[in-house]
Amino acid sequence: MRKICILLAFLLALPSAAQSERRTVRSGELWPDNTGVHINAHGGGVLKYGDTYYWFGEHKSDHTSAALVGVTCYASTDLVNWRNCGVALSVSDEKGSDIERGCILERPKVIYNPVTKQFCMWFHLELKGRGYDAARYGVAVSDRPEGPYRFLYSQRADAGTWPVEFGEKELATIDTLNADNFKEQWTPAWLEAVKQGLYVKRDFGTGQMSRDMTLFVDDDGKAYHIFSSEDNLTLHIAELTGDYLHHTGHYTRLAPAGHNEAPAIFKHEGTYWMITSGCTGWDPNEARMFSATSIWGPWTQHPNPCRGPKAELTFGGQSTYILEIVNSKSSNSRYRWVFMADIWRPRHPSDARYIWLPIEFEDGKPVIRWRDEWDLCE
Repeated sequence: MRKICILLAFLLALPSAAQSERRTVRSGELWPDNTGVHINAHGGGVLKYGDTYYWFGEHKSDHTSAALVGVTCYASTDLVNWRNCGVALSVSDEKGSDIERGCILERPKVIYNPVTKQFCMWFHLELKGRGYDAARYGVAVSDRPEGPYRFLYSQRADAGTWPVEFGEKELATIDTLNADNFKEQWTPAWLEAVKQGLYVKRDFGTGQMSRDMTLFVDDDGKAYHIFSSEDNLTLHIAELTGDYLHHTGHYTRLAPAGHNEAPAIFKHEGTYWMITSGCTGWDPNEARMFSATSIWGPWTQHPNPCRGPKAELTFGGQSTYILEIVNSKSSNSRYRWVFMADIWRPRHPSDARYIWLPIEFEDGKPVIRWRDEWDLCE
């Protein structure tokens, strides 16, 4: 009888499928994985491969946002219940490595290249001990979606090249810009000089700064790296080579001097939509939205797409990715796009929460309404 009681107690202590199975998305709450631990994949993005979705993100520690582990990966077939696949890209214990433990490694995104059959990971990288002055992107590859990924290199963007829209007139203007004449920032003259390419000129030889970022694969298979540049004052959209591992040197600027970060992009019925945030550190702010009929622009800014409590603060979060729902257990959903954002908690980074909300369209424009709970299959 004593053995039976011990066995019964043990079985009752195990989490049952019914107890752990989630049916709905509840933004802002703890989101446990298959082991019952809150998902640790912040600033992330989602890749669909086969019948499985893979969620990649920053592993956050309890007391620091520095990278002590690396990039984590979770897998799901229904976008609600996630299996912890472990560390996809590990930081290095080699002193001086670009991804040395303690570096800043943020906003990892993964895309699959059907030609090379490689999974390509890009991320924002700051070298250990240098704060945010390196402003690089890093690249890693794997033969499997969950990894392990092999780090290839890191660098700044598009050294020695001008944006595609810079013709003779723009380059002539840049020649007249002297940084010594614009030491006082946030003046009308300084803002105009930034718009004209003051910081593009400054970083022309060393490469353009690359911070908050995302990746986007278009319908024709071409891929793009979208990132905050020019001291986070201007977004850059850079075309990738056919293997998705380098820039081609063709890039454009979006909202020069607009001070945007946290870009998230999707394409709906021939129109590109991008949601970003302002630059207020870990504190939330009002989401911005842009659209264009070509990836190269021109881009038009629209009002904040968020609706509901704390909409003026993006519900307390910051955009990271826009997920397309296709060919899954949730394929019956009337929603096609999901807005993903992070509620940062810098004093306890690992406790940062996630916002996942459906994107609807009104009058041809995206709208994101707050929902305490929603069903992907509704």
